[in-house]
Amino acid sequence: QVQLVESGGGLVQPGGSLRLSCAASGFTFSSAVMSWYRQAPGKERELVAVIFITGGSTNYADSVKGRFTISRDNAKDTVYLQMNSLKPEDTAVYYCNAFVNFQAYWGKGTLVTVSS
Repeated sequence: QVQLVESGGGLVQPGGSLRLSCAASGFTFSSAVMSWYRQAPGKERELVAVIFITGGSTNYADSVKGRFTISRDNAKDTVYLQMNSLKPEDTAVYYCNAFVNFQAYWGKGTLVTVSS
């Protein structure tokens, strides 16, 4: 079955960095569009970054452009989110999403807390 397992969350000070990882299994990873979403307390889940199949092109939410970088390693079936210059408003549960064969799958999320 499809599994997406996020890791790398934690507590970081403002201005710091974290790297999230999402290990995928149960589907052909190289055929999937991979995304990171986040959900802050009391807010709706929002798209943070997406990486497409062909050419590895990417898109980002305006709020993270220039600070976050999404990447994928098809040999390791893993997608990453490098987060730099973190702000308190980046605090949220971050979810990995895979879209493949016209279906979407979600991980359970990893909590990122940005606080001094």
